[in-house]
Amino acid sequence: MSARPSPPRRGDFRYFQTIATRWMDNDIYGHVNNVVYYSYFDTVIARYLMEEGGLDPWRGEVVGFAVESGCRYFRPLAFPDPVVAGLRVARLGNSSVTYEIGIFRGGEEEARAAGRFVHVFVDRRSERPVSLPAPLRRALARLLVGEAADGGER
Repeated sequence: MSARPSPPRRGDFRYFQTIATRWMDNDIYGHVNNVVYYSYFDTVIARYLMEEGGLDPWRGEVVGFAVESGCRYFRPLAFPDPVVAGLRVARLGNSSVTYEIGIFRGGEEEARAAGRFVHVFVDRRSERPVSLPAPLRRALARLLVGEAADGGER
């Protein structure tokens, strides 16, 4: 059996967004319910794509479809903890991107949770994969760590 991975650290990420917890995020055990973390992932990714990459999810010809996601939990959060989501790109393909997300409590250096999320960008009408538009690719490339942008399909 392999050792449990260590939580990522704040310095591992390139973009950050603060997200407020809500009373309703807590579950019966008094901490943020596991499914809420996925909304944090979606929020930090969507905001970055819209603000930095010019993605228009309402009228754009190209939209991102979520095709894979996962989360590893290290320590719980609870309302009213402040949440900071860190974002980076682990892989940038021709029509797909793999994000990694760190969920931090306020100013802590070690993530409370770490996520993985994969988008495939498609033509809105046909729902078929398309090459990433240049502004979106440039924005995502700024967050790329590790593996180089390969231009290949996922």
